[in-house]
Amino acid sequence: MDAQRTVAADAPHNLAQACADAMWADDQASQGLGMVVEWVAPGEAVVSMTIRPDMTNGHGICHGGFIFTLADSAFAFACNTYNQRTVAQHCAVTFLQPGRRGDKLTAHAVERTRTGRSGIYDVTVRDGQGGTVAEFRGHSRTIAGTLLATDAADSQ
Repeated sequence: MDAQRTVAADAPHNLAQACADAMWADDQASQGLGMVVEWVAPGEAVVSMTIRPDMTNGHGICHGGFIFTLADSAFAFACNTYNQRTVAQHCAVTFLQPGRRGDKLTAHAVERTRTGRSGIYDVTVRDGQGGTVAEFRGHSRTIAGTLLATDAADSQ
C-alpha cells in the first residue's frame, strides 16, 4: 500500500520531468545559450546559465535580453509541466542589479495561479552569491496539443 502511494505521489513529478525532457529536446534557443534545466516539478522549474563574454553589452555587464531569455525559459518549463502545450501571453521583467561576465545565473519559476487556460508565474533570477538580479512575471495561455503522446502521458 505504501509503495502504491509513493508511485501515485510521484506521478505528477514524473509527468513534469517527462514534459521538460520533451521540450528540451527541441529547445535550440536555451541549449544554444548554454542553459541547464536544473529541476522541474508541477508548476515549477529552475534553469541556470553562465554569462559568457558574448552576452555582455557596451557597459561590460550582461545584456538584459539574455536575463529575460533565461527567466522566460524557466517560465516555459514551469508552465508546461502538465502536458498541455502552453505559451507566453504576456511577460514583464524588472532588472534589479547587473549580471556580470562569468556569473552563473539561476532562474526559479513558481506558479502563482492557474485556472482555465490562463496562468501566472513569478520568476526570480539570482546570481551565484544569491543576489536578486531580476524579477519576472509571466502570464501563460494553453493552446491546442500536448507535449507527450497520449500513451506516455497515461503511463506517468
